[in-house]
Amino acid sequence: MSSFTGQIAGWMAPGFLPAMTVDTTDTITALVAEYSAALYRVAYSVMRNSAEAEDAVQEAFLRVLKHREKLTEIRDVRVWLVRITWNVVLDRKRRSKTRPESDDIADFVRVLPSTDRRADDEVISSQEHARILALIDRLPAKEREALLLSAVEELSTAQIAAVLKTTESSVRSRIFRARRELSALLEEEGVSR
Repeated sequence: MSSFTGQIAGWMAPGFLPAMTVDTTDTITALVAEYSAALYRVAYSVMRNSAEAEDAVQEAFLRVLKHREKLTEIRDVRVWLVRITWNVVLDRKRRSKTRPESDDIADFVRVLPSTDRRADDEVISSQEHARILALIDRLPAKEREALLLSAVEELSTAQIAAVLKTTESSVRSRIFRARRELSALLEEEGVSR
């Protein structure tokens, strides 16, 4: 991710966008440094592909560049950036139609923790993780979206409501239903919790 962050930050160099002031460039560079990892997690939670998630984050920051005049009006920058990334990811998903998950080894490397566990334990762990992610994909879209924003990005219900353009009570209901449905699917699949 550090080379990815550096690549985006390199775009922010004053010579790259001559119409921007140094203040705006510094602000956007700071946003990239602070939020690119979080936005990557949001994109990856939906895309399940590291390259596509990185592309989505880059596109999100390009949209920020395009609308940089709005930066002073934003109350909660994190929620604004998550909303932009979320919209980019959903646009990409709609355009690409559903495709089977890739077995790209780079995706598994990001999932595997760096501990001293045996390799076969790691493979089993990653397979269980992939199976749980597949079960999450079976949830209804509204519940899945709320659960992912809550569990992966750890957004509050108010922030999730802002991203999904709904009410907080609706978000709480969606998360409750998602957890209940996921629990039932886990029991059905025989996955220990």
